[in-house]
Order: sequence, then structure tokens, then C-alpha cells
Amino acid sequence: MSSSVSPLAPKTVPDMPVIAGIRLATAEAGIRYKNRTDVLLAVMDKGTAVAGVFTRSKCPSAPVEWCRAKLKGGKARALVVNSGNANAFTGKTGRASTALTAKIAAKAVGCSESEIFLASTGVIGEPLDATKFDGVLGRLAEAAEPGDYLAAAKAIMTTDTFPKVATATVKLGKAKVTINGMAKGAGMIAPDMATMLSFIFTDAPIAPAALQALLKSGVEDTFNAVTIDGDTSTSDTLLAFATGAAAEHGAPKISRASDPCLKAFVKAFNQVLANLAEQVARDGEGARKLVEITVEGAKTKASARKIAMSIANSPLVKTAIAGEDANWGRVVMAVGKAGEPADRDKLSISFNGIRVAKRGARDPDYDEAQVSEAMKAPEIAILVSLGLGKGRDRVMTCDLTKEYVAINGDYRS
Repeated sequence: MSSSVSPLAPKTVPDMPVIAGIRLATAEAGIRYKNRTDVLLAVMDKGTAVAGVFTRSKCPSAPVEWCRAKLKGGKARALVVNSGNANAFTGKTGRASTALTAKIAAKAVGCSESEIFLASTGVIGEPLDATKFDGVLGRLAEAAEPGDYLAAAKAIMTTDTFPKVATATVKLGKAKVTINGMAKGAGMIAPDMATMLSFIFTDAPIAPAALQALLKSGVEDTFNAVTIDGDTSTSDTLLAFATGAAAEHGAPKISRASDPCLKAFVKAFNQVLANLAEQVARDGEGARKLVEITVEGAKTKASARKIAMSIANSPLVKTAIAGEDANWGRVVMAVGKAGEPADRDKLSISFNGIRVAKRGARDPDYDEAQVSEAMKAPEIAILVSLGLGKGRDRVMTCDLTKEYVAINGDYRS
């Protein structure tokens, strides 16, 4: 956790409403950090539905493997998250740690171990001493209250400089339902099916299969459209929990993701995901610029995504932005290396609304002073027009500064 907050951090933090059926508590378990909370316990009422998407890394963490196996049951009673140790690349010891953590949590909450979900974040390759949860989780289960999402978000931070929370309220049938979310992540960010760690809670009565479909669809243009450094974590986990408590106030029970009653809910749900994803980009390690990259005129949306990600993950593009240099040559390079259809002589590029390149050459109206001034802004929008079709996509990233190197050079120290 950094002592200085990112200059791109949101200026305000939303008030996070209470969600019926969810209770939260945090503690200092001494996993890695001193004098700060590093474990979160979320307790859910019986009958809470769960859905999840996870990293596609071929070297997943032990908690990811645990959650994948338990997701088939569709029900959750508790979530345990620790920071400081990812419990990844820890072999049999890691699997034993997840089993012990789940056993301790199940006893504390009074449920089956199959209803316990786990997530860990931090250093890879170091064994996680799950005995540190013994006693701690019991106290947390007793102390858990419906409430402090900001404290919960702080407990799961590693190199994050600020806690990330988002909320939305929407009508479902005759009832008002709430969607609360939290996320952590600042480095090793190039999600593939999920984000670093993120947890969504709602009181909507949505069946597990429907919730799973909503989540899988929702991540594509939110968390999967964000990158910090092009590195997909071993621990990427996004879990959604639906307590169903709003059914008591007239919310219809939803069994299908295609239910027309869900239209407004889906929009609000995706807005929460998008808000959290953008906050992750705003907190990129050492970031000083939030960067939005839009590619239009591609053959397909999928092609536009690949090209946008090629630009977003280019160290040369990102360092040019850090240096406030509208170096469109680096953008051209990133477009060309993406392996997608592109025509140099149809390519146009703009920075913050100012076109710098047109149809394969420098724009005839290019003004160096005007563009240099625009590049001083904290938010940079890059638009690439390919002129080949109707495919369009957008991704979020940040610049690459010397501080990124400093943070990661000292990460294990």
C-alpha cells in the first residue's frame, strides 16, 4: 500500500448502502504487512447465489482452483480474502492452506466448506500460513456487520494507493435493489476473463446460472478492456453474490439472464463493473495519466480490441504519454504489429481530439504547440481510425513512469 495517493484517484467516494444479507469485517492477521488490516470476511445469508470468472493463466493460484471447484454448487455463505500473499505457485502446501482456511471459516460461520469462497493477493511463490486465520475468522464472524465496504476494500489492497468501491441502485420489478462492488489492483494487470480481485454484492433474487451469465458478459467490455502492464495475474478473481433479500419487497425471482425484467439491472450491474475497472486503470502503479484508446473503422470489434490492446500494452506508447509526447509513430507501430487488418494509407490518429495523422501521413494542419499543450492533461484520449469497416472498441490503460520500475524493483524487499 502506497503512502501517496494516485493523482488520478476519484475526487469523491460514494456512500455505500447496506445490502440485506451481507455482513463484513476486517482484521490484522499479520500475513505480510504490519499495522494494517489484511484479511476480509464477508458473511452471506443462507441461499445466497454465487457466480465467478477467473484468470485463464495456466499457473493459477490455489484459491482460484478452490473457487472454480466450489462454484458448481452455486451457493455461498462466506468469502475470505487476504492481502500480502497470493498463495500461488505454492504446490501441495498452497492447496492445504486453502483447505484449512475454508475449514476454519466454515466453523466460524456455521456452514459447509463448499460454501466458502477464497481469494488471495500479494507475493507469488511464498507459502501462506493459514494457521494465522485460526481464531481471527471466528472473531470476525461475530463482529461482522452490514456496512463498511470502504474498510473492506482497504483490507484487500497491496500496491494500491486508494480503496476502490462503486455502487448503483435500480428498480427490479416493484422493488429497489442495490449493487455494491469493490476491487483491488494496480500492477500485473491484463485481465483475461476477470480482474485482479473484485467482489460484487446485490440483494437481487437472481439464480446462480443467470448471475453467471450476467457476469461473464459484463466483464468483456469492462475488466477485460483494462490493462496496466500486459501481465495477467495468477490470481485474477471476480465473484458476484446475490442474497435475494429484495424478493421480500417485491423483486421478482430471476432464473434466466434473458429475463426482460433485468434490463435496467444489467445496465446498472455493468456500470458498477465499468466504474471499478476504470478505478484500477487510475491506480496503475506509478500512473500519472489515465489513457483511453478507441479504435474505429476496423474489420470487426474483435480486431479493434486486439489493436487497441496492442497500443495500450506498448511500453513505447506508454512512456511517450508519460513524457507528454504525442508520438503518433509509436501508435502506428503498435497498430502494425497487432497482426490485424490495417492499411497504412487509410490510418488516421488523434490525441485528445486533435488529429495528428491523416491517411498515412502527418496531418497538414498539425500544430506542435497545440498538441504539446493537450498532452499535459491528466486524461489522454487516443483515437485510431482504420477506415476498413465498422468494428469499434475501447480500452483503458495508463502511462508508464519511472515509479512503476521502482515499485516493482522493490516489491519483495
